[in-house]
This record gives sequence, structure tokens and C-alpha cells, in this order.
Amino acid sequence: MNVIILGAGLLGVTSAYYLRQLGHDVTVVDRQATPAAETSFANGGQISVSHAEPWANPGAPLKLLQWLGREDAPLLFRLRADMRQWLWGLQFLRECTPGRTRHNIEQIVRLGTYSRSMLQALRAERGLAYDQRTQGILHFYTNPKEFAAAEAPAAQMRALGCDRRVISADEAVALEPALRHIRPQLAGATYTAEDESGDANRFARELVQRCIDDGVVFRMSHTVTALRTAGGAIDHVEATDSEGRFQRLRADAYVLAMGSLSPMLAAPLGIRLPIYPAKGYSVTMPVKDEALAHQVSLTDDEYKLVFSRLGNRLRIAGTAELNGYDRDLNRVRCEAIVKRVEQLFPGAGDTEQAQFWTGLRPATPSNVPIIGRSKLPNLFLNTGHGTLGWTHACGSGKSIARIVSGLVPEVDFAFTGLQAARRGTRAGAAQPA
Repeated sequence: MNVIILGAGLLGVTSAYYLRQLGHDVTVVDRQATPAAETSFANGGQISVSHAEPWANPGAPLKLLQWLGREDAPLLFRLRADMRQWLWGLQFLRECTPGRTRHNIEQIVRLGTYSRSMLQALRAERGLAYDQRTQGILHFYTNPKEFAAAEAPAAQMRALGCDRRVISADEAVALEPALRHIRPQLAGATYTAEDESGDANRFARELVQRCIDDGVVFRMSHTVTALRTAGGAIDHVEATDSEGRFQRLRADAYVLAMGSLSPMLAAPLGIRLPIYPAKGYSVTMPVKDEALAHQVSLTDDEYKLVFSRLGNRLRIAGTAELNGYDRDLNRVRCEAIVKRVEQLFPGAGDTEQAQFWTGLRPATPSNVPIIGRSKLPNLFLNTGHGTLGWTHACGSGKSIARIVSGLVPEVDFAFTGLQAARRGTRAGAAQPA
């Protein structure tokens, strides 16, 4: 088949790779001049199966009330006259029950574990290098209540095959000596040895080159303006190139992988995607003192920050601001991240050379991505990955490639549009998204 993929971020690029491996002719369309130039550009860098507890959990509503009015809040709802934001917020609250949280953790862990294995296999097969580290991820806690609350989700993750071990503060410092500065404040930690980290943007650019070598076509600087239907299916894509020239692009199948822009293209087709942009921030700075800088990838659960080591750079990312499609850098939130870095690892990074970035994560209320068939027979979805796009990229890309090919994915996940089918049979008929 001829397949057009809309979006050249992590999800679009991995979808293109695996579709080509299955023998399809693939074209990728993106408005940016280079791949992975938006949400995938400067993210937290973690392949974090252990980061499976969704934002929507039983403790979230109280935290949100406590954070109201705080410009530096880890999760900030900036209320707008935006019906989509309000509907998303109501759905978010519905996902905060214990039962929904357990269900969502199960989906996120299953996809994450599979995806991590696919990344490792792909790295070995194609010789990819992207400042990867395979030293695990350490979640540390400076709040005893937060540490106690982490034990039940960690136990559920272990039962699902993600070995997130609960460890003491001393064990945490032994694993990552850079934490010794805050040893008196540490309540405890969890550690997942199989998790990884790496530069997502560099990975995407390297994989794009492998895709091009394999025959995938990339139409960069092409802005998709609409999907047009005929006879109950997608007939063509309308786009404009860098010079504003109108184009119609046709294929047998189409994969929508445009992150937070996906709902805008899907809505005219009668497909309502529960995705809202969650603006995340990151800070990248050179290592200043090797002896003080962390080696293991870290997660500060209380402040919702992740720390990755990318060669001689430190990448700190996190927080979420629900404020529509606004991309402006909020200096208060940027400075709050730098302040926390200096509290934890004083002198480790060169804060005077800090580079700030913000991107719009495509968040679903449940944190579970939308992958599978839409109600249109030749339109497929690979979007809504929120903060876990890097973690879930390879597993999602391979799964959507199999679904487009009429095959059942290799992972037990709640794919949209698939009838109940056992592994090894063909995919079910299309259903509404």
C-alpha cells in the first residue's frame, strides 16, 4: 500500500520506519523543516516505563486545589473560555478514581515495556546512537507522604512486569552519589534498572536517515490544512508547501500522528479526540562539575521534574501548563526549574548557559494514548502520548504499522477500533474512534 503519515515527530517517524519494514510505500508530511522539531525537540529524555502513574489519580484533585494560583505549580490549569479545556478537565476528574487509575497504569505499563524492548532491538539492528544511557531511572522523594503513596503503584507495576523496586534513601545515594547533598531530606526512592534515557531528537534524526535509506519519502515544510473524504473514506490530504503552493496528496491509508494538532484535523471528520495541549518546559545546560553532576536518570516526583544526562549536557524537564496552544516561555516556571536544580545539585550545571524550551504535549485525560483505527476505514491514529511519547514511540509505531497492515499488534493494549481478537489473527473491523 501507499501510506501517508501526517507528522514527523517521534510517533510519525517510528510509524514510518515500521510500515516500510512491512513493505509499504511511505510518505511523511510535516510543517517543520526538520523532523522532531516540536514536542520531540527537547523533552526530558527518559524511556520511563516506571513513570506509569497517570496525572489523573486519586490524589490529583486535592493537589490541584493546593496548586491553584501558583505560577510555579507542577500542574497548572490556566482556565480559559475554551470549551475543549473544560470538557478535558471534567474527563480528567473522572479518571481520578482508584479503578480507572489501576486500569490506566496497566495500559501504560504494557505498552511501555513492549516499546522499550522494541527500541532496544531497533538500536541494535540499525546501529543508532543518541547519547543513550542504560543505567535505569531513579524516582526520589523528599516528602514522606509522596514516598508512601508511591508504594502501591510500584507494586502494581511490578506485578505487570515493570520491576520498580522500593529502596531506602541510603540505597538511592549509593546508586546516584550526586544525591548525597540532599540525603537528610530524602524519604526514600524507587529504582527501575531496565529503564533508559537518551536524546529523543537525535534518535529521531538518525532514524529518519535510516528511513530515507530504506526508501521513505519526507515532505518537510508542508503544512497540512485538511483531510478530505469521499465515499466514507479519506480521499486526499490538502497541504501547502514552503512557498504557499496548494497540493493534494493521495494514498491508500493515512496515519494521523500530529500530536496536539491532531484534534483539529480530526474534528471536521466527526472524530472527537480527547486531546488537549499540556505545555511542558525543559532546561538544558552544560555540565559544570563532573563530580557533582548526576549519571543516572532521575525523577523528582514531588516537583514533577525529570533529569537526564545527555553526554556533557544536563536536561531537566517537566511541569505541565494547560493554557491552550500558547507556546510562550513563562520565566517564573523556567526559573523555578533552575532553582530546584540548584537546590538538589548545586554547582553541577552551568546555569548561566541554561537554554529554555517549551513544547505542547498531546495529553489525554487518562494519559493513555490513542492508537488504532478510526471510524474511517483508511484513517489510523497514533497520537495523544502526553509526557510518554519517547517511552512509547517504538511500540506505538510498530503496533500501528501492524494494524494498518491488517495484523494484530504484538502487545495487549486497548487499541482503538479493534474488535476483541486473539494474537495471531487479523485485526477487527473499523469502529468509531
